[in-house]
Amino acid sequence: MAKKVAVIGAGVSGLSSIKCCVDEDLEPTCFERSDDIGGLWKFTTTVCSITKRPDFSETGQWDVVTETEGKQNRAVFDAVMVCTGHFLNPHLPLEAFPGIHKFKGQILHSQEYKIPEGFQGKRVLVIGLGNTGGDIAVELSRTAAQVLLSTRTGTWVLGRSSDWGYPYNMMVTRRCCSFIAQVLPSRFLNWIQERKLNKRFNHEDYGLSITKGKKAKFIVNDELPNCILCGAITMKTSVIEFTETSAVFEDGTVEENIDVVIFTTGYTFSFPFFEEPLKSLCTKKIFLYKQVFPLNLERATLAIIGLIGLKGSILSGTELQARWVTRVFKGLCKIPPSQKLMMEATEKEQLIKSCSIWTDQTLFSHQIQELKTLFKVSLEFLRTYNYLWRKSSPRMIFLIDSILVF
Repeated sequence: MAKKVAVIGAGVSGLSSIKCCVDEDLEPTCFERSDDIGGLWKFTTTVCSITKRPDFSETGQWDVVTETEGKQNRAVFDAVMVCTGHFLNPHLPLEAFPGIHKFKGQILHSQEYKIPEGFQGKRVLVIGLGNTGGDIAVELSRTAAQVLLSTRTGTWVLGRSSDWGYPYNMMVTRRCCSFIAQVLPSRFLNWIQERKLNKRFNHEDYGLSITKGKKAKFIVNDELPNCILCGAITMKTSVIEFTETSAVFEDGTVEENIDVVIFTTGYTFSFPFFEEPLKSLCTKKIFLYKQVFPLNLERATLAIIGLIGLKGSILSGTELQARWVTRVFKGLCKIPPSQKLMMEATEKEQLIKSCSIWTDQTLFSHQIQELKTLFKVSLEFLRTYNYLWRKSSPRMIFLIDSILVF
């Protein structure tokens, strides 16, 4: 009899998980709280709780309680794949902005923003300069009367095309580039990168330079520099106070008659359907084996899919996770005992807290060792690959990377 698997969420991670369950002859049931796309799904269904069954240590089974149109249902599953992703709970830090409750205009989180229609003729303040903040500001600049883009730290702006017109992610997301980043000093790499990015346009002149002492961050946006150049978007420093109709900024300037404030301040990930201590443990990636399996479970029948950040498409990463997880569920793959993993994670947490011990070199040696263990990749292979990379044309680099997929 096929094992029953509960898949929580019908987004990218959920669809990958459903597909991999079917490939391994498992029986997935997908629960999705919205009325949008899913797999073998149950629309508009909210997962209320996921708890261990009394005989969990022997069976690894879970009780899943769901609610549909006010009616609760309980079902037993042999395994659970949580695919709710990063973007479940909007982070709206209103308490960090004095006077925001006096503000009479409209306040939104980027999750609520859908289309630029409805903002015609309005003065819009976008708070937060990540990829979302840049995209929303550019889109609104075509319809709104004025768009103000506030940032605390600044950012480096990347274009989608790189040297010779090749896609940027194709040229950068390569094993060789990753290896070089592990070996060369970070200050030297940052210096080279800053010079190259400022050749395209001087970020300081555009109000985008990284604040001193802040960690460098990057966004991908082809249109933002042009919008700033023509005045459709005005860069502002961080907001220190709101009044009923205006915003006061860190540099002392005041912008009056603001109609809408859009917070692009990201999300927090949480698992409200779990009980403690599992709920808290799953929010700490260090206590997830390969960022997938919680370490404190006697049976590996619960997996977190998609709680990762990749430079490229997340779909390939979530499918690889789901392939591995379904094979673990079937018993075809094994993971180390939970006691051993918890001990290692606790030690690693202590190392990370002790900055004097957890140096870049320590991190590098851990990552190289993991590469050698997981993929049986020797340093000699990396040297050979580096030689091929240096001797090849961009087109050949892409072909080599495509062939050498793990």
